[in-house]
Amino acid sequence: EAPRVTDEQLRQAAEPVAAAEQLDPPPAAVVLSQIFRLRPFEREILLLCAGMELDTRIAGLCARAQDDPGRPYPTFALAMALSDAPEWGALAPDRPLRYWQLIHIHQPAAVPLTSAALSADERIVNALKGLNYLDDRLAPLVQLLDPPGDTVPPSQRAAAETIVGYLGVGVVTRAPVVQLVGPDSGAKQLVARVAAEQLGLQLVRMAADALPAQTGELEQLARLWEREAILLPLALYLDAAESERPGEGGGARPVQRFIERCGGVVLLDTRETWPGLSDDSLVLDIAPPTPAEQIAAWQEALGAEAGDLPDRLAGQFSMGVEEIRRTALIARSAPEGGAGLGERLWEACRMRSRPQLNTLAQRIDPHASWDDLVLPASEMRLLRQIADQVGQRSTVYDRWGYRDKISRGLGISALFAGPSGTGKTFAAEVLASELRLSLYRIDLSAVVSKYIGETEKNLRRIFDAAERGGVILFFDEADALFGKRSEVKDSHDRYANIEVNYLLQRMEAFGGLAILATNMKDALDAAFLRRLRFIVNFPFPGASERLEMWQRAFPPETPTEALDLRRLAKLNLSGGNIITVAVNAAFLAAAAGEPVRMEHVLNAARTEMRKLEMPVDYV
Repeated sequence: EAPRVTDEQLRQAAEPVAAAEQLDPPPAAVVLSQIFRLRPFEREILLLCAGMELDTRIAGLCARAQDDPGRPYPTFALAMALSDAPEWGALAPDRPLRYWQLIHIHQPAAVPLTSAALSADERIVNALKGLNYLDDRLAPLVQLLDPPGDTVPPSQRAAAETIVGYLGVGVVTRAPVVQLVGPDSGAKQLVARVAAEQLGLQLVRMAADALPAQTGELEQLARLWEREAILLPLALYLDAAESERPGEGGGARPVQRFIERCGGVVLLDTRETWPGLSDDSLVLDIAPPTPAEQIAAWQEALGAEAGDLPDRLAGQFSMGVEEIRRTALIARSAPEGGAGLGERLWEACRMRSRPQLNTLAQRIDPHASWDDLVLPASEMRLLRQIADQVGQRSTVYDRWGYRDKISRGLGISALFAGPSGTGKTFAAEVLASELRLSLYRIDLSAVVSKYIGETEKNLRRIFDAAERGGVILFFDEADALFGKRSEVKDSHDRYANIEVNYLLQRMEAFGGLAILATNMKDALDAAFLRRLRFIVNFPFPGASERLEMWQRAFPPETPTEALDLRRLAKLNLSGGNIITVAVNAAFLAAAAGEPVRMEHVLNAARTEMRKLEMPVDYV
């Protein structure tokens, strides 16, 4: 017969339990009971299940208590029999033990709930032992973000303080969603890290595309996350910058459902405001550090070597404070190799924007200079003005105060208009060489989509990547989007106008130089032309311009003989065609083992003119 437990023994056993609840700090079991709001019977079930993992004798005691050697495990019936205050609803799905997955019920078919084996969740058992770590089921899905450093720009610290003031210090459970809006994920992460630190939370990042699409799996993940947010405690940085917004496609639904179901502090990284979230959602537009803050960061990072570098770098590149410090450190420690600190810094900054843009646009390596460009004097002056404005952005906008005076239009925009081959792309190369910026060509005819909303998405990706600075955007085939804007007669007209306005707005706000190229200036709406800062015309060259182009068509290293450049200038070819003829003539001469002669050039010219469907009888 099993030994009986007396009331005195029960009282003596209960005394240390009651005393433990008064300890400061209290034991882990008491803390878990408090944060998950467990009732006494629920706590007893949890401790009974955890005891199986902590004391090897518990299994035998369970079998003896149930008078069944085949049940060396806790069951609900056993817990009911042992407790002074049992509750049938303790294992209800909405009660803490099951809702928070504190215990698991192993219930094969045809086994009643009361007889099913119960076990404590491994993460909870470890928490009871004082081991508080991120659940290994979440670990592959998230990334721990480090606390911010000491040098946080005032503008971003102010944004973080807005979040803290809205949520309130000490928040752990349900809180309004905070939407961090904008293209600069680095700036948004820094603001989130500062806010989490001030809230006393550890920040972790989860990519939105890691969320399961199945509703059941998503529900389990949301509860698991919310449990971890309470235990550690945590704040979630949910990166949905590349996700579709609600209403734009199916990709947003798992994100929205997850936000609705999970608790704790959720900071949503998004490019544009998400509609349909809770009414108390806080929306903050997060921008990179201001130009003045970036200048100050460069000055601090470069110290005595700064000179005018901070103004020049901040005028062309948009970087966070931490990125500025890393870039300066790398550039200063790199071997000189004949390049000064300014050149190394400039090149390091320029390289940052390439990885993203290389997948969205065609990068052109410029080799042209001002001496290679043949245009009327008035158009050359305009190009020089464009170069000066790009180079002096920081001086005029920031040091001279125009950034605060102009509400829009800080972007430098230009239209290059003229027939094909008259030097529009060539002029863009000259500007890129002069300013030491990367040049990217975007074919607008490929960007424009027949699907509503897709054109804006394509343009947004390009501009967002280019906002990091150091680039010139050259939009070719502008007539694909900028034809005569008609009156709105149907939905397609309305959406076409939306696409035009979106590109204009992004160009006006762009922190660099954006160029549109068109062969048909007359087809463009006058309302559009008024919103551009510069219009540069590229006329078809006359005989004198063509002569100058032929004089520059052959590099000094190319052997030539008896070329009649004045005769060649009479050929009605554009500058681009002249370059093509010169290159093809050089190949003909090289194949013959001869210097370039008139016969080679004329043969190449005939080939080019036939391609252009021009008469060749007089050549």
